[in-house]
Amino acid sequence: MKRLLNTTFLLLFILNIYGQNNAVLVGAEFTDEYYPLLKGKRVALHSNHTGIVGNKHLLDMLVGDGINVTTIFSPEHGFRGNADAGEHVSSSVDKKTGIPIRSLYDGKSRKPSKESMDSFDVMVFDVQDVGLRFYTYYITMVRLMDVCAEYNKKFIVLDRPNPNGHYVDGPILDMKYKSGVGGLPIPVVHGMTLGELALMVNGEHWLSYNRACDLTVVKCRNYTHRTMYQVPIAPSPNLPNMKSIYLYPSTCLFEGTPVSLGRGTSFPFQAYGHPRMKGYTFSFTPRSIPGAKNPPLLNQKCYGVDLRNIPDEDIYNKGIDLSYIIDAYKNLGMGDKFFTSFFEKLIGVSYVRNMIIQGKTADEIKAMWKSDVEKFKVQRKPYLLYEE
Repeated sequence: MKRLLNTTFLLLFILNIYGQNNAVLVGAEFTDEYYPLLKGKRVALHSNHTGIVGNKHLLDMLVGDGINVTTIFSPEHGFRGNADAGEHVSSSVDKKTGIPIRSLYDGKSRKPSKESMDSFDVMVFDVQDVGLRFYTYYITMVRLMDVCAEYNKKFIVLDRPNPNGHYVDGPILDMKYKSGVGGLPIPVVHGMTLGELALMVNGEHWLSYNRACDLTVVKCRNYTHRTMYQVPIAPSPNLPNMKSIYLYPSTCLFEGTPVSLGRGTSFPFQAYGHPRMKGYTFSFTPRSIPGAKNPPLLNQKCYGVDLRNIPDEDIYNKGIDLSYIIDAYKNLGMGDKFFTSFFEKLIGVSYVRNMIIQGKTADEIKAMWKSDVEKFKVQRKPYLLYEE
């Protein structure tokens, strides 16, 4: 018995060490790779609440290690990550360090001013993304890369895994629909980390005037594009769990329709409904809550579909599922009035709306963008940092 117990403890110890050695490590943990680039420099940090290294925020770690952080830039949802989608966020001061926070979502220009650009020498970018073309953190990254190239500033991406990084899906954006929710000619689900995408932006000359940014990417460790990475912190108020992150590529399309996707509930992006939808027993009522102060269909009882019981594996293996949009379209019987102009900005092409109206199936529509997916996989290959 004693020998059995000793063997059991030894196995548990080995498994624990193995697990620690194979845990995904984010780029920010490898200070030996980027601290030398920051020493003696004035540093700007672009991050938010997801910029955690171990149990400490990157900002606190940098300041504690004597790095001269002079400016903080904050993305959509603010530096603390609690603002609504698209909400204006005022510039302020970080209470803990006294460092000024310059919001890129203050309702003015989303490009840093000359004054703010003159306040630093090197910019560090560290934000948890979810790998969708309409998730705006990458657009902010590209904008900052562009202005850093303009002002000859170094740009460092501390990479983090992509929780939707195991597949590519959706049409490539028709650039006539370029907007604040679609900034690059990439599919809806691009399957890349922000570090990889930054390399692609440089390599494909997607910055203004074909210029290139002085870019360094600090890689993650123990991560591949087959890793089903679980984000440790909700990346934004309405993506509270992995279910919402996996459903997001499909349910976000409801933002371009009159249908609620659950904003103002405890399960955003995990249900859909409308007061006039018929034949459903499931219902929910959007309320004003933190992160969704004025959600669509506020205080109206919506009938529809609860998606929370679908197994995660079924969701991410299916990829973009247009059956939800098609179901709601048929149920409401509104014809073309079901869609707003925002729908094309999200899906990125004109043919999806037309095919839904024509009565095509979800699979028939997905077949239309198969060549886009294959084309993009080839195009992105030189920029991948992690095994597919």
